[in-house]
Amino acid sequence: MLQKVLQYIDTHQLATADTRILAAVSGGLDSVVLADVLHRLKFPFAVLHCNFGLRGEESDADELFVRKLAKQYDAPFYSEQFQTQAFAEQEGISIQMAARTLRYQWFEQMRQQLGYDVIATAHHQSDALETVLLNLVRGTSLAGLHGILPQNGNLIRPLLPLTKDDLYDWLVTKRLAWREDSSNESRKYNRNLVRHEVIPVLKQLNPNLEATFTSTLERLQGAEAVFQASFQETKAKTQRQENGATYLSIAPLQTSAAPVVLLHELLKPFHFSYSQAQEIAAAWDGLSGKTFASPTHVLVKDREDLVITPKPLEKFGSISVPEETTELRFGPYLAKIARKPAEGYKVPRSKDVAALDADLVKFPLKLRPWKEGDWFIPLGMNGKKKVSDLLIDKKVPANLKPDVWVLVSDASLTWVLGQQLDNRFKVTENTQEVLEITVTRS
Repeated sequence: MLQKVLQYIDTHQLATADTRILAAVSGGLDSVVLADVLHRLKFPFAVLHCNFGLRGEESDADELFVRKLAKQYDAPFYSEQFQTQAFAEQEGISIQMAARTLRYQWFEQMRQQLGYDVIATAHHQSDALETVLLNLVRGTSLAGLHGILPQNGNLIRPLLPLTKDDLYDWLVTKRLAWREDSSNESRKYNRNLVRHEVIPVLKQLNPNLEATFTSTLERLQGAEAVFQASFQETKAKTQRQENGATYLSIAPLQTSAAPVVLLHELLKPFHFSYSQAQEIAAAWDGLSGKTFASPTHVLVKDREDLVITPKPLEKFGSISVPEETTELRFGPYLAKIARKPAEGYKVPRSKDVAALDADLVKFPLKLRPWKEGDWFIPLGMNGKKKVSDLLIDKKVPANLKPDVWVLVSDASLTWVLGQQLDNRFKVTENTQEVLEITVTRS
């Protein structure tokens, strides 16, 4: 099996021996095989794990399992806890869509911050079949018919030539442990319904369904490549970047052969649906200022352009702060980070400056909005205090509480920004180096 995966990686030019890979590992069967295969093929990789907080202690146990797995492979480990339910409710989308959106945004954020080349996911041949069937049910474009590609931007899928049975056989042969997600058996999720009810019926009609499907995909991918060649020409004439926003010129789209189809292709990276593309196209000749929103972006119809800007999703996760960071923008804030010798250092009195013992913090640090249940040990005290109680004591107005952020080292809250430092990380006479963080509104 290793040779089959390696040949697939080489054929599709997914990675070379020195490609730095971030592996998405949930702890389930598929992702455990991904980590094991990358390890045995000697690719340099780190492990990314998402804790969506949807299954309580079971989710936490998954995270602990993956942390131990990464240690077993001597791979760096990075995890994130998301407020998935809150994000889904805010955007009016399914839990699955919310988890997917938050997951991939964080993956790319970590890839850029840590300097890795690609992100590997454990999608396999059976996943690709399920995806196409779901796309057909929902309605899809040509791209939706070819399913999951070997590579999509910075995402690679090295296990695509394998079936679910192949992965299971590998785990049994190598005696590898994995975590079973109890939600995988629930028929309330569409993918599980397709997996457990639809595909078995289709296999009665064609026992070689996966092989036939793979052959069909090759032809569909070829047709997609022809379409993409023409689409990229249109994109070059239509799309530009300015000051963090994406601009789409309306005029070239209006005169194209299939305006709505091309518009939807341009909008897909920003998670707008085809029905939204139809609504936006219908507004081309209307007044400026009309606004449309996807789970991740906002689009405003201007006079000659469609202007797209990202939504701030940090409050549903966190921002990683690598050790080499000296300046970082997050939410409405700008953080400046410096290391200073402890000798002769005077701790600033400003509430917007945190002076931490550099030897006591663990990178990467995390910045995120506070949430219910957060606690810390206030400076000068020994007992715990909830952040919610601190904000009440400080008389922070209710409408400003959502703007309060916290700094986290490993699992410990180190600073409630602009409010209070944690006593465990303060500068003392034993401190050798100070980590000074200054935060201002940008």
